[in-house]
Amino acid sequence: MARLDRPAARAVSGRHAAFEELYAAQFAGLTLQINAYVNNLTEAQDLVQEAFTRAIARWDKIAKYDDPATWVRRVAWNLATSRWRRQRTATAFLARQREQHAAGPSPDRVALTAALATLPPTLRKAFVLFYIAQLSIAEIASEEDVAEGTVKSWLPRARTLVAAQLTDPREGK
Repeated sequence: MARLDRPAARAVSGRHAAFEELYAAQFAGLTLQINAYVNNLTEAQDLVQEAFTRAIARWDKIAKYDDPATWVRRVAWNLATSRWRRQRTATAFLARQREQHAAGPSPDRVALTAALATLPPTLRKAFVLFYIAQLSIAEIASEEDVAEGTVKSWLPRARTLVAAQLTDPREGK
């Protein structure tokens, strides 16, 4: 690891001291300003912190400005304005969305869902893909990476098990 000679170390330390001094002098006041704009103290603190983070990354250049605090303040305000614009756009989008009410599931749907839950996963998936998603036997075989004959054997087994669950025991008498 290279060591800095004493004058270089003092220069780095001096630059950091100048930044720390700016931070200590400006953070609270700038946070109050941004908080008054965004009406959220935590958000204001985050925005001001982000502005200072951007400042330290460019500190060699910013430190030479007549008033580095002006740069930090401008960045914080720009960040707050960008946040406000994003929020306004999101709010406008949400306002255009219509709430849709869907009817609850029918008793038949509830019974089918309960019956499907009793099937082994492979039979359940084949049943759903064939009867609900309306995929062909070839498409299911390809998707599941099995032979078409396997899918053909799954479907009647699944139908039999589902039918047994859906049949009213009183009808069998």
